[in-house]
Amino acid sequence: QVQLVESGGGLVQAGGSLRLSCAASRSIFSINAMGWYRQTPGKQREWVAISSSSGSTNYADSVKGRFTISRDNAKNTLFLQMNSLKPEDTAVYYCHALLIREYWGQGTQVTVSS
Repeated sequence: QVQLVESGGGLVQAGGSLRLSCAASRSIFSINAMGWYRQTPGKQREWVAISSSSGSTNYADSVKGRFTISRDNAKNTLFLQMNSLKPEDTAVYYCHALLIREYWGQGTQVTVSS
């Protein structure tokens, strides 16, 4: 079991940057799959980036080259560095962990103004 708490969202102009954090209630070292998803009103939640315990990462095409997912195992925290933000990145961003079942954070709002 794990609890996830996101932070770091906010309002930023297009072209700007934000760093999201996801603090976990337990060690994330052995959690194989952790990632970030996002959702806008009326749309399904979509996958943004994933990090495995082996160090591999993968990104949705829409964010590739602009976003970077990383882990700090010592701090039990997952990050999402978001650069060159676009208005279409506006969404609620959720942290996700897959253990025996899925766990989600409460979400953090990211708003990118044009």
